[in-house]
Amino acid sequence: MLTETPSFSIIQETIDQSISFEKIPTNIYADSKKASAWVAREMAKVINEKGKKGETCVLGLATGSSPKTVYAELIRLHKNEGLSFKHVITFNLDEYYPMTPDSIHSYHRFMRENLFDHVDILPGNFHIPDGTIPLAMLSNYCKEYEQRIIEAGGIDFQLLGIGGNGHVAFNEPGSLQSSRTRLITLDQSTRAAAATEFGGIHLVPKKAITMGVSTIMNARQIVLLAWGERKAPVIQQAVEGVVSEQNPASYLQAHPNTRFVIDERAAAELTRIKTPWLVDDVTWNDSMTKKAVTHLALKLEKPILKLTNRDYNDNGLSDLLVQYGSAYDINIKVFNKLQRTITGWPGGKPNVDDTNRPERANPVRKRVLIFSPHPDDDIISMGGTFQRLVDQGHDVHVAYQTSGNIAVADDEARRFMEFVVDFNKAFAIQSDQASDMLKETDTFLQQAHEMDTAALRHVKGLIRRGEAKATCRFVGIPPENAHFLDLPFYETGLVQKNPLGEADIQIVMDIIRQVQPHQIYAAGDLADPHGTHKVCLDAIIEAVNRLKSEDFMKDCWVWLYRGAWAEWDIHEIEMAVPMSPDQVMKKRFGIFKHQSQKDGVVFQGSDDREFWQRAEERNRGTADLYNQLGLAEYEAMEAFVRWKF
Repeated sequence: MLTETPSFSIIQETIDQSISFEKIPTNIYADSKKASAWVAREMAKVINEKGKKGETCVLGLATGSSPKTVYAELIRLHKNEGLSFKHVITFNLDEYYPMTPDSIHSYHRFMRENLFDHVDILPGNFHIPDGTIPLAMLSNYCKEYEQRIIEAGGIDFQLLGIGGNGHVAFNEPGSLQSSRTRLITLDQSTRAAAATEFGGIHLVPKKAITMGVSTIMNARQIVLLAWGERKAPVIQQAVEGVVSEQNPASYLQAHPNTRFVIDERAAAELTRIKTPWLVDDVTWNDSMTKKAVTHLALKLEKPILKLTNRDYNDNGLSDLLVQYGSAYDINIKVFNKLQRTITGWPGGKPNVDDTNRPERANPVRKRVLIFSPHPDDDIISMGGTFQRLVDQGHDVHVAYQTSGNIAVADDEARRFMEFVVDFNKAFAIQSDQASDMLKETDTFLQQAHEMDTAALRHVKGLIRRGEAKATCRFVGIPPENAHFLDLPFYETGLVQKNPLGEADIQIVMDIIRQVQPHQIYAAGDLADPHGTHKVCLDAIIEAVNRLKSEDFMKDCWVWLYRGAWAEWDIHEIEMAVPMSPDQVMKKRFGIFKHQSQKDGVVFQGSDDREFWQRAEERNRGTADLYNQLGLAEYEAMEAFVRWKF
């Protein structure tokens, strides 16, 4: 049984309370697994209640990453607890257009692989918009789809996800509340978000068939799912903002039986999470005090030490003022806590009092194990700290958890293969195999394939491995300290990965046992758009929990960094490592070693900046926050949160 990913906020299980700021009932769970289990139980309840009456249950179903854990739990309920789908009819929300049902990107295929093939639903009882209907017949087809829903008795339970721009189904911003099933042009941001799955935005269809807002609003019960901090702003707008066609999810405020079910990161911008003291009594521990004071200072654009009694009273923090007596006392306490997070010695400073330092002074020379989910996360996310640890004499190892092979463009792989052929010719090296392989690759790339061949994936993996080795040489660690784990869960050749397995966990345990580190650095970046970071973190968490009773683990601390997508909130940071302008530039050159990830990354996401640009802006942004709060001014900072296992 895998342990849960650690939670870093005040939420442990679920917060489900009536909040005046929220116009849609919202359940917040510590993670998507717990949330999905609740949703699946709700769906099972509806199915069983209709079944007891001898009635058919009609479900509206969604696709995408959000409902996968719900479908997995429904399958478990079917296999282990007897949940039957024999009297269930389903209607899916949408489908890309044009799209063949057997395409790897088809929602027909998604639903079969993630639900229908694993339960006892009757073949004629599930309906998914047909992406092969000729354009001239599409209008009538959409009307017929609506009619089928009506003839089935209407939707009893509608499951929804939400796009980063607020779309539900494919009802993009601007969709009217009266809209019905129709063909729609996809927003650029929606296509950019899907580029990961398609291997580039140019391959994402520009149109889709979607149920309309009115069709969705006719469902008797609606549950909307959202996971991760990338959804936090749009969730806040939908739940607490005004109803607007610019955020179609906000239309759900008018539905009498709608509930949002989200994880704590997706809830980050809601008032009860971001500023809980405005809606309820809170326990003013050190963590909550730090959160409140930093929020107040940034809101008022004042350094912490300049906050006054009136500032606290005027902004809902009078209780905090009562507890501490004066703004001066609160300010000093929080200022000191922030100041003590800053260190130029991420491995601990030798021969000093470490009572108030983020890391221990001893042992002076530590064994350090940096886990990098992809072959470049080490340098992108903590390159300055990586370099500092090496320069300060620690025994630094890097464990690259996956090959990263799907993130190499076909042209890049072909260029390297062509180089090998030309190299062999130039030096009269006999190798027909390289030439044959290049010819086979050319043939393969000229055809439409959904998955690279094993040989091509191997070539791409070698490219990423070579770039990682170049970075390690650049930073200054010996070749034997670079470990390539090639975790099996990743090696599908597709964006869709296998679930974390026992083999993955054992590999991670083996490298930890081998190095016996005093420090582990791991990616805690759950905003990663294709999920690899989370699976890699889950593997580390499980491995550490299994090993924690071993003697060497008693001296091991685990620090979590974020990726190129986001940073820890200022109140969460427990260690901040400053960088000078020269160190920022050196980190940039280290990132440049990953040439296959420059100038048009395969999985760019919706952010078109290169990774070095994202990292520098994020690191400078962290330093700016410290400076705004009245602390020392640095060029840039990398931030870490400690996980105490």
